[in-house]
Amino acid sequence: MYARNFGALFLLGVVLAGCASLGALASLQAPRFESASGQNAELRLMGPSLQNPLGGASIRLYARISNPNPLGITLSTLAGSLALDGTHAADVELPLGLPLPAGGDVVIPLDIVVGFANLPALATVVSNAVTRGDISYNLNGTVGVDAGMLGSPTFGPMQLLQGSVQARR
Repeated sequence: MYARNFGALFLLGVVLAGCASLGALASLQAPRFESASGQNAELRLMGPSLQNPLGGASIRLYARISNPNPLGITLSTLAGSLALDGTHAADVELPLGLPLPAGGDVVIPLDIVVGFANLPALATVVSNAVTRGDISYNLNGTVGVDAGMLGSPTFGPMQLLQGSVQARR
């Protein structure tokens, strides 16, 4: 009888601990993204390669990523879409493995390649870059985090970054 009651109490404790973990997971907030101040986005032309036989452009965006949670998490994935002057330019899928301390932030570069195979769709963007000198960008997507025992939730879709990149002539 004693063993039976102890077993029931133990099981109840395990269930309650599991429910507490689920509550913590439900209150887990998405990391916050913003363009890093003092770091200008960069646009570089690239020659032909196996992945981009016609060549392309590399866009480096600097992101300040903040963790609003009271526990450290790891930013594990970023998947989304980059638009230049409102036109879809590239799909983005980055495995990151970036530790974010509790309540902390970090600045990282995100390198995104736009292949010239997409040039017909981006003709207006190229024209705007030549005449205006800058191109607006918008990065939308989802982010996955590893929160240890609390699980690995995915947040989004959401706007991650927006700004402009100077096109050098």
